Amino acid sequence: MAAPLVEKSALLDEMDAQIVHALQFDPRIPFNRLAAELGVAEQTVARRYRRLRRDGVVRVIGAVDPRALGENDWIIRVRCRPDGARQVAEALARRDDAAWVSIAAAGAEVSFSLHPRSAQERDELLVQRLQRSAPVHDISAAMVLHRFVDADVIDWRGRQFARSAAGAADPEDADAELRLRAEDLALVELLSRDGRTGYSALARATGLTTGRVMRRIAALQAAHILYFDLDIAPAALGPSLSAFLWLRVAPARLDAVGRALIEHPETDYAAAVTGPFNLYAVLTAATADDLYRYVTTKMAALDGVHSFELTPVLERCKQAGARITAGLLTPPAPVPPRNRRATT
Repeated sequence: MAAPLVEKSALLDEMDAQIVHALQFDPRIPFNRLAAELGVAEQTVARRYRRLRRDGVVRVIGAVDPRALGENDWIIRVRCRPDGARQVAEALARRDDAAWVSIAAAGAEVSFSLHPRSAQERDELLVQRLQRSAPVHDISAAMVLHRFVDADVIDWRGRQFARSAAGAADPEDADAELRLRAEDLALVELLSRDGRTGYSALARATGLTTGRVMRRIAALQAAHILYFDLDIAPAALGPSLSAFLWLRVAPARLDAVGRALIEHPETDYAAAVTGPFNLYAVLTAATADDLYRYVTTKMAALDGVHSFELTPVLERCKQAGARITAGLLTPPAPVPPRNRRATT
């Protein structure tokens, strides 16, 4: 959510970085408008973005906020034999309801997010499949209760969450009672694979009119059901060290600690969760020394923290629904022929 600003990267030159930066603020910004802002030809911007997407460096995605549907996200920790962690991670990465999957703790733990559509789906995975998997020792599950958002977050999705958390009013056509319809499913599926798919291409693929597609997307966005985000490959962010931080915080201080934590530049994501640790965060630092300094200074200064656990991330296998190979985003599986779409 709190995506870092990409300024220097071996995979991005100066103009590439400017394009990526602009897409963080507005993932569906028209190429002609972006070109005008950068002072270059529209074809240059379009060509560069398509190359970055084709090479697995960035991609724009459309996604549904589970909170708007009355559903919950879970963060699952699977402790397993180190020699079986990759097998477990690969199996989880193939699931549509696992948005991100990482191998952590020197290969002894697989962590992933779970967005089950029902309690039956959740229990089928956690109680049946994983528990019976030979490499798995034990499982712990934490439900996300509240996400903390940086007041100065730069990415579009983060700003949407910030406005929602602050209770800000959306455009006057926002409909708090809006719900996903059957006709929206194909639309959302297409946007999840390419969030920059044009309105006319979406109309052809769904059988709706272009005007209907435009109005429906605008309505779903206004109701906080649909959002667009820019997914950036880990390799584009340069050398860094990521870690999962689990905090046990006094209940009276939970909100204050969460708000303070997300303001730290080292924090990519923070949420209040259920379980023995009631605050979860994802940290990124340049080196282990930087991570140590963070824990012993900024984190140590937070009033109300009783204990913590820090787990280094060994490998990211999936993020924002995309498989990761050699630090780059793997293209999503093709859509069924009846939903075939054209890319921008």
